Amino acid sequence: MQPFSYAPVADAAAAALRARAGASFIAGGTDMLQLLQENVLQPDELADLNGLPLAGITEEADGALRIGALTKLQEAADHPLLRERHAVVAEALDATASPMVRHMATVGGNLLQRTRCLYFRDVSTPCNKRQPGSGCSALEGENRHNAILGGSEHCIAVQPSDLPVALVAVDAEVLARNTDGAERWIPVGGFHRLPGDTPEIETALKPGDLILAIRIPAHAARWRSHYVKVRDRASFAWALCSAAVALRLDEQGRVAEVRIAAGGVATKPWRLPRVEQELLGHRLDRDRVRLSAVWASEGAVTRTGNAYKAPMLQHTVERALIELGGLA
Repeated sequence: MQPFSYAPVADAAAAALRARAGASFIAGGTDMLQLLQENVLQPDELADLNGLPLAGITEEADGALRIGALTKLQEAADHPLLRERHAVVAEALDATASPMVRHMATVGGNLLQRTRCLYFRDVSTPCNKRQPGSGCSALEGENRHNAILGGSEHCIAVQPSDLPVALVAVDAEVLARNTDGAERWIPVGGFHRLPGDTPEIETALKPGDLILAIRIPAHAARWRSHYVKVRDRASFAWALCSAAVALRLDEQGRVAEVRIAAGGVATKPWRLPRVEQELLGHRLDRDRVRLSAVWASEGAVTRTGNAYKAPMLQHTVERALIELGGLA
């Protein structure tokens, strides 16, 4: 591990000052410390954000829920309003890591979790995300955990977090502040970037930007929702495939609104508009679910190690819809 200095910050102005000086932010540190130990990240300074008043969940005047960026994952998962209105988000948090990690990791940090790709975390191997222009070892190497959707010739690393997949399904937004104090809302669906030919740029944040909060709009509370995660073991494992579903049925039992996102299979949380289209206006029965879920893997590009993910994605989406609709 490369030596670095440490600076706690107590307000946003101090955070901006440290960011302009080139410091990296740290909060829960559950991902950052691993990256430091593996020499994947080598910052000169860490600015500790835990002194900022950015924790907690509040209900806004219009019924939206605002989740502070420093809210611990377990605190968010246990919040009664979140569990009551947005089951898909609470279930995604329940499925994240382990209880010990959830009591340390923050909501904002989880959105920024770095890829679990073997080659990104092994500094002895080429990786375009870690060292632009060096190559992507996963293309022809060990790629069992890598993406079948959204990849490029430069990177097929999966964005590993559960939370943003669920947040896409509830139309959530991220509030970010830049180093000059200007704030902007970013839809979670546009927060993570496709790798293209610049896989080292992972999000819509600019250098020094600070995540302040996440907002789940009030209209998402009228949707029933569910999260399914498929993984190698029951705890402390990243998704091989996941599906987040939120929908509303009309009085005749037909699908009136629907959002579906997938995780574990793509370079960013992956919206499935074709599956949504196949469900809209139809009754939610097993036949319709099966026919719609087939489209989940549309556009997939598979490789030797990850070809299993295409049928797994179809089955995971089907399972999420069946369980949500009580069709089992």
